[in-house]
Amino acid sequence: MLVTGKQILQHADEHGYAVGAFNVNNMEIIQAIAQAADDLRAPVILQASQGAIKYAGVEYITSLVKTTAQRIDVPIALHLDHGTDFNEIMSCIRNGFTSVMIDASKHELEENIRLTKEIVRIAHAVGVSVEAELGKIGGTEDQIVVSDAEATYTDPEEARIFVEETGVDSLAIAVGTAHGVYKGEPKVDIDRIREIDRVVSVPLVLHGSSGVPYDTLEKAVGAGIRKINIDTDIRASFAGAVKSFVAENPEEIDPRKILKPARAAMAETVKEKIKVFGSDAKAWK
Repeated sequence: MLVTGKQILQHADEHGYAVGAFNVNNMEIIQAIAQAADDLRAPVILQASQGAIKYAGVEYITSLVKTTAQRIDVPIALHLDHGTDFNEIMSCIRNGFTSVMIDASKHELEENIRLTKEIVRIAHAVGVSVEAELGKIGGTEDQIVVSDAEATYTDPEEARIFVEETGVDSLAIAVGTAHGVYKGEPKVDIDRIREIDRVVSVPLVLHGSSGVPYDTLEKAVGAGIRKINIDTDIRASFAGAVKSFVAENPEEIDPRKILKPARAAMAETVKEKIKVFGSDAKAWK
């Protein structure tokens, strides 16, 4: 069933677990995530970046996810990840996304508040949830590049002000993670998560979570993280399975046979994450 991001994250907040938000780019990825969520009875967020929308088309992604939500009875939210373009955000809202992210984190606090507040006003008028970002998370996410020198941690007091003034439904915070593949082990500031959670009234979001040790993710959930974004690990599972199959079957040209192992591998990766986040057996009707 299709629900809003706010509904999913409120349930997670009330019951002390985190929801996996998995990036989608094509049908096989959507099917893999849905199968894993259905098997484990876990609420899940399917999210598309602006790059994924450019690749697949907003109508295709929306239709695929809506069909998926009709076929399984676990809560599913369709979310825009890292929306930086006003027209793109509006397109997602018009086409049926139940949640959007406005990422104005490159701006100073006052401008970030102004831009976020406008998206919240429009989205809430039609029942769509809004996630925003405060602080600058390092790494590369599609066309968004933040160098190590530019990355800044989220200030708890600024987070409190930001949430109160914007009315946003969830907040992505910068606490030491980064988008993409890590060069070393990330150092996540668990105490900062706990302090931000103490002073804000909305669920917190952790971006750049692929490659973060599971014990660290479990601590982050314990400190107040309620949405955990995963993209790179799914891509790695997809690519690894395809490469392995093609190497073993160099003459095979049937895309169904080539992509089937990739879909299965991605489903196993998603199941692993769901169990770490504590969202298994948390689906409601």
